[in-house]
Amino acid sequence: MRGEIFRLVQSVLDGIDIFFVIYMIGYSSFLFLAVVIGSSELYKKRQQEKLKNTLLQDYYIPISIIVPAYNEEVTVVETVRSLLALEYTLYEIIVVDDGSTDTTSQKLIEAFHMHPIRRPIHRKISCLPEEFVYETAAQKVSLTLIRKKNGGKADSLNMGINACRYPYFICMDADSVLQHDSLSKIVRPIIECKNVVAVGGVIRPGNSVELEWGHVVKYRLPRNILACMQVLEYDRSFLASRILFDKFNGSLIISGAFGLFKKDVVIAAGGYDRSTMGEDMELVVKLHEYCVANDMPYTIKYATDAICWSQAPERLRDLCKQRRRWHLGLFQSLWKHKVLLANPRFGAVSFISYFYFLLYELLSPFIEILGIASMMAAFSLDLIDVPFTALFFLIYAVFGCALTLTAFFARIQTIDLKISFMDALKAVVLCFFEICVLRLIMAFVRATAFIGYKKKKLDWGHIERKKINIQ
Repeated sequence: MRGEIFRLVQSVLDGIDIFFVIYMIGYSSFLFLAVVIGSSELYKKRQQEKLKNTLLQDYYIPISIIVPAYNEEVTVVETVRSLLALEYTLYEIIVVDDGSTDTTSQKLIEAFHMHPIRRPIHRKISCLPEEFVYETAAQKVSLTLIRKKNGGKADSLNMGINACRYPYFICMDADSVLQHDSLSKIVRPIIECKNVVAVGGVIRPGNSVELEWGHVVKYRLPRNILACMQVLEYDRSFLASRILFDKFNGSLIISGAFGLFKKDVVIAAGGYDRSTMGEDMELVVKLHEYCVANDMPYTIKYATDAICWSQAPERLRDLCKQRRRWHLGLFQSLWKHKVLLANPRFGAVSFISYFYFLLYELLSPFIEILGIASMMAAFSLDLIDVPFTALFFLIYAVFGCALTLTAFFARIQTIDLKISFMDALKAVVLCFFEICVLRLIMAFVRATAFIGYKKKKLDWGHIERKKINIQ
């Protein structure tokens, strides 16, 4: 009897281990393909940069920049100042204070000498009512502050959409700074193709980066080790899935920190969903479904050179909060729009993008934890070839480090940034810890994200902010 149980356990563990190895090989293969294509695309676009600047510099599309804010008194003034310094002609700035309990509104009113106005806001999409509206005419572009009842980030964005005047809007975070030329670069896909309904920008952690009126005057990796590992993670992520999926109109996510949308299409699709935690991804998936359902020619693009500098969490507990929220948002978006799964009507979005996010994003923490647990169990029962397993994981780690560093240095070189020898060495050393340590910690965090999430599913979540380094 014991022998049969032992053989059964051995068969189960062997099956799990084989699946885990195949899963890791599949992910590595996808990552290799994505990084190679992404890197080549960056260098190709770099060669076209001067020509595009010459052809497009005199063309502008009116843009409304919406900045939702909740308890952002530390960063919101510097964020708005950076937006006022952008090298662009036609745009407005709308800050939506979502019932902050700190002095977010007061800081803005005092810093920009704003005054109260009576301004009717037509609710084309649902949102909670405003409490007051302030404006200022002392700036080069229109600056509006709307204070509303607390309803979450999605509700604040819907308020901003209702209030904005222009046909395209940008959503961005109140702890982020756009590079001086980001607006002119993120609108290029719209100028080049009339069917573009959304464009995603590049998010780069700006911890320790010094900016002067939107120009990077000094770039260095963050002194904080956790933030530094996130720089490597961001570069690999944006270079991999974003650029590759852009090739076949398969992007399923545009970061909430920097994205451009066509207002009338977003309104027709119902705006941001206030019941989800990942409103940024949910909107993009919704646009795919809406446009296909209404036989509307459309394209969702990714601007590889439109850069937004954002703050990466420097405390592990803050990073855990952020990743739990992201993972829950991913689940809610995929579940709500499960009609895309294996549906020929949606083409590559269904059979490539949706399956990638399902298998290698949503289910990945469970698969990775189960695979590691099964190998540990097999080791304890002396059912595993230890030298082979150790060699496999070493090869996987080295391969992952090589791809991460390829993405990191390709991004550095193609946007004319310079880093010191010590920063380059730091990137080489920390990429190993990012893959072997931080990834496992985040897998556990994401796998446990569903515990008690209903209690705070609309909570913004408090993450420690630091003053933005702008000169």
